[in-house]
Amino acid sequence: MADFHVLGTSDEAVVHPKIRRISVADVVDALRLGLNDFWERPSHIVFLFLIYPLIGAVLIMWASGGNALQLIYPIMSGFALLGPFAAVSLYEISRRREQKLDTSWVHAFEVWKSPCVPAIAAVGAMLLVLYVAWLFSAQLIYQSLFGSEAPVALWTFVGEVLTTQRGWALIIVGNGIGFVFALVALATTVIAFPLLLDRDVGALLAVETSVKAMLANPVPMLLWGLIVTMGLLIGSLPFLVGLAIVLPVLGHSTWHLYRKAVVAEREAT
Repeated sequence: MADFHVLGTSDEAVVHPKIRRISVADVVDALRLGLNDFWERPSHIVFLFLIYPLIGAVLIMWASGGNALQLIYPIMSGFALLGPFAAVSLYEISRRREQKLDTSWVHAFEVWKSPCVPAIAAVGAMLLVLYVAWLFSAQLIYQSLFGSEAPVALWTFVGEVLTTQRGWALIIVGNGIGFVFALVALATTVIAFPLLLDRDVGALLAVETSVKAMLANPVPMLLWGLIVTMGLLIGSLPFLVGLAIVLPVLGHSTWHLYRKAVVAEREAT
């Protein structure tokens, strides 16, 4: 276990994970199983994921007080790009429940002592770069339409965005480019993080496997992306506090989606 690979394995004979064809029904079932996991261990999971909305609230407060009101929406929407990394502890709880092991809250923290953490951190760093690139892009879009001056007041800015031509241009172009960033994040990580927790394959092969799963199952995976987007949107409405429930459910469900999309190692041999 101490020899876990970070980026990739040096063994040319490494077995590449096999991808299954899944259906929309599999996506729905993964969500159902994720809900079951959440109800099995709801208390500590809610406690853990209060951290996530709190961080989001801090970022929004920073934007409000730092002449960056135009970045509040990109921060909130783009922060979801980091969700797959934040949910690693949830994958571990679902994995342990699947194997009928102890699922007490302490194991949600113990996973970060695992030898697979450096590889997980490498993919997490990729997501962080993607998040920063999204914020940079959002700022460039704003400046191209509104100039370099930051909005003076939040509600004045919101009114201008909703009622002017350049405001609608900001909405359409910004969300269009944001969709591309979200699609890249979905394709590269939807399977990668659970796979790294489950097997020693290295970050590069994990990302490659995630992309293959996306290409092999475009409709179910896009549906999953839509479910995640809508869930995060609903969870963000009451000052991000709803994320304390939405994120755990989505995290547990992602583990079960991985199990459905990737053939288990014992079945592949």
